[in-house]
Amino acid sequence: MLDEFEGTVQGHRDGHGFVQRDDGEADIYLPPNEMRAVLHKDRVKARIVRQDRRGRPEGRVVEIVDRPEQPIIGRLLHEGGVWLVAPEDKRYGQDVLIPKGATGPAKVGQVVVVQLTEPPALFGQPVGRVKEVLGEIDDPGMEIEIAVRKYGVPHEFSEAGMAEAKAIPDKVRPSDKKGRVDLTDVPLVTIDGEDARDFDDAVYCEPAKVGRGKGWRLLVAIADVSAYVQTGSPIDIDAYDRATSVYFPRRVIPMLPEKLSNGLCSLNPEVERLCMVCDMLVAADGEMYAYQFYPAVMFSHARFTYTEVAAILGNTRGPEAAKRKERVKDLLNLSDVYKALLKQRSRRGAVDFETTETQIVCDDAGRIEKIVPRTRNEAHKIIEEAMLAANVCSADFINESKHPGLYRVHEGPTPEKKEVLRGYLKAMGVGLSITDDPKPGEFQAIAEATKDRPDSQQIHTMLLRSMSQAIYTPINSGHFGLAYEAYTHFTSPIRRYPDLLVHRVIKAILGKTKYTLPMLPTPGEAHAKLAKRLASRVKAPTQKPQKAVVAPTKEVQAWQAAGLHCSANERRADEASRDVEAWLKCKYMREHLGEEYGGVVSSATTFGIFVTLDAMYVEGLVHITELGGEYFKFDEMRQELRGERTGIRYAIGTRVRVQVSRVDLDGRKIDFRLVREGEDLTARAMKDKGVSSGGAPTKASAKRGARGKSADSAPVAAERMEAGPQSAMQAFKSAVKKAANKMKGRKPRR
Repeated sequence: MLDEFEGTVQGHRDGHGFVQRDDGEADIYLPPNEMRAVLHKDRVKARIVRQDRRGRPEGRVVEIVDRPEQPIIGRLLHEGGVWLVAPEDKRYGQDVLIPKGATGPAKVGQVVVVQLTEPPALFGQPVGRVKEVLGEIDDPGMEIEIAVRKYGVPHEFSEAGMAEAKAIPDKVRPSDKKGRVDLTDVPLVTIDGEDARDFDDAVYCEPAKVGRGKGWRLLVAIADVSAYVQTGSPIDIDAYDRATSVYFPRRVIPMLPEKLSNGLCSLNPEVERLCMVCDMLVAADGEMYAYQFYPAVMFSHARFTYTEVAAILGNTRGPEAAKRKERVKDLLNLSDVYKALLKQRSRRGAVDFETTETQIVCDDAGRIEKIVPRTRNEAHKIIEEAMLAANVCSADFINESKHPGLYRVHEGPTPEKKEVLRGYLKAMGVGLSITDDPKPGEFQAIAEATKDRPDSQQIHTMLLRSMSQAIYTPINSGHFGLAYEAYTHFTSPIRRYPDLLVHRVIKAILGKTKYTLPMLPTPGEAHAKLAKRLASRVKAPTQKPQKAVVAPTKEVQAWQAAGLHCSANERRADEASRDVEAWLKCKYMREHLGEEYGGVVSSATTFGIFVTLDAMYVEGLVHITELGGEYFKFDEMRQELRGERTGIRYAIGTRVRVQVSRVDLDGRKIDFRLVREGEDLTARAMKDKGVSSGGAPTKASAKRGARGKSADSAPVAAERMEAGPQSAMQAFKSAVKKAANKMKGRKPRR
C-alpha cells in the first residue's frame, strides 16, 4: 500500500491546490479535478500518485478526515434561474448553490455569509443557505465585515462579558486604592498618536543619584487591567479568545469592552486611574541600575501627542512649549534618559533598521484619500525606549523569581536562512558576513557598513528576511533582534493578552503567591497553523543527546498552549489587517487604471517582480511575461531576475516605470506593466555583456569611457533610430531564434 499523509487542503484561486502536510515535508499538489470534492481548509488523507511536470509530488485525496465549521462569504447571484454565491475568497474554487427558499432576506448582488448544507462532490457543487446578510459590496466598512468573518476574528462580546462590563464602576472608588502607592502628585503624562483612543502607558523622569554618579529615575505606569479583569471571568474568556485588539483603517476591534479600553483602564488626563508601575534607576551610561514594581494610583497631568512633544523638544521657547511650560522640564529629562538608553542599545548591538511604515488616510465614506509614510520622530523613540526598559525589567523580575510566565522570544536565523544570507552577501560583494552563531551586532555592523551603497535597501531587506518571527513562550531563549537575554510584553494590557498575564504574574510574585492559568478554551485554527509551522522548523538532531530531555510539566505545557494561542492570534490579526489594506488599495488603484508611475522593485521571484510605487506606497506585480521578449532566470543567491540575452537585472531597489494594467479586487491583486525600465538600465546591461544596444560588440575604449556616465539614454535612442525598422525586425527575429534554441531541453515553466 502506498503511504498516506495527513494535512490541510490549501486552495488556489486558479482551481488547483495542495495539501500542507502535518509532518512539515513538501506540500502535495492537487490538480483541479481532485479539488472538486474538497474545500479549502479541509483536513484530509492524501496519497502521492506521481510527480507533475514541475517535479512536485502530485496527490489524490483518499479520505476527508475533518471539515471545519467555516462560513463562506461571497456575493449572491441569480443566473439562469439558479441562485448561487460566488465566494469572495477564490481559494474555495467553486460557487455554492443556494436552494430557492434558502436565500433569506438577501437580494441579488449583496454580500452574504453562507453555511454549507451539502459538501462538494466530484460531480456536484456544494449547497448552502444564507446565514447572514452583510450588505452591498460598496457599503463603507464592508471590507472589514468580510475580513473578520474570513479570518475568524471574534467581533462580538459574549452577553455574559457585556453584563459584567456594565456592572464595573465608572471611576476609581476609595476602596480600590487600598494597598496602593499614591502617585497622584507625580506629573505622569501620556504621549500617543493624534488618533489614539486608549492610553495604556504614562511616563515621568527626573534626575537622580545612581550609585556614586548621576542618572535618572524613570517611571513607566501601565493601566492595571488585572484589577478589573479577573482570571476566568466572562470578560477574561472573551479577552483570551481575541488575544489582541485588531487595528483596521478607521476601526478597531478591541480586546476588552469599550467601558474598560476607553474608560476605566485608559489613563485619560486629569482623572485618577489604577496602574502597575515599573520604577527604574538608569545610570548615565544607560545601564539599568535598579528597578521595582508596585501597584499605584495615578493622575495623568497631560495628554501629549508625538507631534507636540517633538515640536517642544525641537524648540523649548516656541509656541507649543509656551502652552505647556510647566511640563517642558520633564520632557527634557525624558529626552536625556532616552539618549542614555540609546547609547546602551548601540553597545548591546541591537538591530535597528530604518523601514518605511505607511498609514492609510480614509474619507468619511471609508475610501482611501491618500497613503502617507509614518514618520518616527524623537517622541516616538523616547516612548519606545521607555517601554523596552519596562519590558526588560518585567522579564528579569519573572526570570529571577523562577515563576512561570510568558516571554517574548525572538530567535536568530535558522541554519537554512544563514546559508542563504551568507551566499547573498558574498554574491553582492559585501565584505562582511555572519558567523555560525551570529550575534545581533553582526547584522547591525553589516547594515551600518552598507548604508551608503546604492543597493543598501536590498541588503537591509535581506537581513530582515533572514530573521525569525517573534513568539510568546514560557521557555526564555532571549530576544535576538533587541539583543536582550530576557524580554517580555508588560506595557499594553488593554490590547494584548500576554501583557495582562505578565501583570498577573508580577502581582503574584509581589504577593508571594503563585498565579495559575484558568481552564483555557479549545485552541482554534490559527493555533493549529502556527504549531505546524513551528514544528516544521525543528530538524531531526544530528547527534545523540548526552542526557535524557526532561518533558515539560503540565504547568509549563499550559503556558506553552497559552503562548502559542496568543502568537497565532497575533498573526491572525495581522493577516486580517493586511487583507483589509489590500482591499482598500485595490479599490483605490481601480481609479488609476492606465496611469503611469515611478517605482522601486520590492522583491524578485521566479514569476516576476513586485514593484512599490513612489507616490502611493502601493505594491503590484509585473509578471515575468511583461519583462520583454527574452528568457529571464531567477538568481536565488542574488535575489534577482536576469535577462539571458541582455543581461538586464531586476533586484530589490531597482528603479522602474510602470503602468497600472489590471486590478483584481477579489484576489487583492494589482498588476503593472513595465513602461520603461530606464534606458540606462538596458544600456548598462548590454555594455556589461560587451554588446551595444544595436547588437554590435562595443569597443573596449568606448566601454571604459561609458562607465560612470548616467545620461547615456540619448545615444541609445539615436542608435535605435539609425538602425531603422528592418534591422530592428532582424534583431528581434534573431533574439527569438536564440531564445528558442536555449529553451530546447528545458522544463516548461508554469
